[in-house]
Amino acid sequence: MREIQIGGLVPFTTIDYPGKLSAVLFLVGCPLRCAYCSNPHLLSPGDGEYDPERIIEWLRGRVGKLEAVVFSGGEALMQGDATIEYMRRVRDLGFKIGLHTNGFYPDTLARAADVVDWIGLDFKATREKYPDLTGQHIAYDNMIKSLEIWQKSGKDFEVRITCDPRFISKDDLVQITDILSAKGVKKIAIQKYVPHFEDDANKTTDAQRNQFFNDEDLRAQINSMFESVVWRE
Repeated sequence: MREIQIGGLVPFTTIDYPGKLSAVLFLVGCPLRCAYCSNPHLLSPGDGEYDPERIIEWLRGRVGKLEAVVFSGGEALMQGDATIEYMRRVRDLGFKIGLHTNGFYPDTLARAADVVDWIGLDFKATREKYPDLTGQHIAYDNMIKSLEIWQKSGKDFEVRITCDPRFISKDDLVQITDILSAKGVKKIAIQKYVPHFEDDANKTTDAQRNQFFNDEDLRAQINSMFESVVWRE
C-alpha cells in the first residue's frame, strides 16, 4: 500500500470538528477543480511535505490535549485505503476521527464508516451548476450517494454550503436546503465565500457575498427547517 501523502497540518483548531479540540491533516490530491478552492497547492498528487510517521509521533504527544483529528484536503478519500488505514492508526491513539469531504468517493466513504466518527460534507451547488463549479459531471450524484451512505451509518455529520455568488443564488440556496430537509438532514452550515488571489479574474463584491447573510427572511426560513444551522461569515 502506498504511504499516505500529507500536505499540511493545523496543530490546533476549535472549529473544524464541532465541539472538539482538534488538529487537521490536509491530504494531497483532489478529483475536483472548484473555482473557489482554498488549497490549490494540494490538488495534484505528489510527495507530501510531512512525514506520516513523524505526525504519528507528534500525535502521541498530543494525547490528552487534543480530542480529535480531522482529515481534510484536497480530498482526503482520494488516497483510498491508505487514508483509511492511517485514520485507524490515529484512532487507535484515542482520538476521534473527523473528515471533511466533497463526497466524490462514496464507496470509499462506506469503507471508512467504521473508523470515521463525524463528517463535514460539501454540497456545492445545484445539480445544473455542479459541472461548471467543479469540472466534474458525476460529482453531484456521487455527493448525494455519499450523503445517503453516511445517513445510513447513523453517525453525526454536517452538510456545508459555500455561497459563492458566481455559482449559487438565493433561489439556489433555497433549492439546496429544500433537498436537504426532504432527506432528513438535521445540521447544516452556510459559509460565506472568501475570495482568494487566484479569483481575481472573477471578482465579486461585498454586497454579492453578503446577500445570503443579510436577508433576514431567508435566514429565518432556512433556520426553521433544520435542527442546527450555522451561518459562517
